[in-house]
Amino acid sequence: MGMSFAGKTAVVGIGATDFSKNSGRSTLRLAVECSDAAIRDAGLRPEQIDGMVLFTVEDNHEIDVARNLGIPELTHFSRIHHSGGAACGTLHQAAMAVASGACNYCLVFRAFNERSETRFGVGVQNRAPAPTPMEVDFGWSSPFGLLTPASWVAMFARRYMHEFGATSEDFGRVAVADRKHAANNPKAHFYEKPISLEDHQQSRWIVKPLHLLDCCQESDGGQAFVVTTLERALDLPQPPAIIAAAAQGSAEDQQMMKSYYRDEITDIPEMGLCARQLWRDTGLGPSDIQTAILYDHFTPLVLPQLEEFGFCARGEAADFIRDGNIEIGGRLPINTNGGQLGEAYIHGMNGIAEGVRQIRGDSVNPVPGAQNVLVTAGTAVPTSALILSGSH
Repeated sequence: MGMSFAGKTAVVGIGATDFSKNSGRSTLRLAVECSDAAIRDAGLRPEQIDGMVLFTVEDNHEIDVARNLGIPELTHFSRIHHSGGAACGTLHQAAMAVASGACNYCLVFRAFNERSETRFGVGVQNRAPAPTPMEVDFGWSSPFGLLTPASWVAMFARRYMHEFGATSEDFGRVAVADRKHAANNPKAHFYEKPISLEDHQQSRWIVKPLHLLDCCQESDGGQAFVVTTLERALDLPQPPAIIAAAAQGSAEDQQMMKSYYRDEITDIPEMGLCARQLWRDTGLGPSDIQTAILYDHFTPLVLPQLEEFGFCARGEAADFIRDGNIEIGGRLPINTNGGQLGEAYIHGMNGIAEGVRQIRGDSVNPVPGAQNVLVTAGTAVPTSALILSGSH
């Protein structure tokens, strides 16, 4: 049985702040700026917004943003857990809310100063002890050096290399593709700054086998969307980016960034669960996707995503990437905005915006005939994914 909202809701507005390393303003101001831009892009007034969906890790409360925007009433507000894994889940929740009638126009946003204020990449070593499940879990692993997101992902990467023969160069090809696409994007941090595979290989080690250029940025900024029913969307100025399907997934023995105790740790079963739901609800398959925005906080985890969605067989992603398939002109161009390695790290929300732009036809790196765009959220955590489609 498919999800009842599939194909019946749409993203009708997108808005963003500038992406920087030092925004010089509060996270609340960033949230209000990107939300106001999304509402205006949708051709709506703030008083028409009556729903909000956020990340649980969002610092800005719904009521504060509503008050600053001039939104008088909210009939729906909810939050999605698991940090970057929540990205597509927020639109999943918003689609369900508008399709059910819980609200008419749902605002979704993520805003933070994750470079100038909070450095997530530095790890958990300075956290105060607390008797919560997550902190106890860190207490078991952190004394042995598993302190940072890079170290957590390095464990998966090394096993993937061992099992399938992938190399650091294979991971580097993801970074090269992202930076090639970012070089054409004036809003990207690495605008006009492509890299070569040699640049990747010569960048310093962070946690072997990860080089500096395997790791996404830390960024300041905000990204917002407006979601409504397809029926309402047809009366608004922007071409609707139809939410053809959206899904969330948490798999057996799921842990936060450290699911090392499964029988296999070279795949991402939670993403595979999302894939099965998306293909079921749309009737589409890998050959129907023209471009994908794959969550790229670290390059190694892009490879098993390609496999989970069936773009190549298990263990064959390195060969797929070596053939140039993930660059513009290839079989499946990915991260045409530059991704989180090249544009900015906004917990994957800027990737969803790029999916919308591909459907609208105004991406800086347009993929010819982009009718169906796959977008994924964070990997190694409970996650989410969606397919955006154009009007037929």
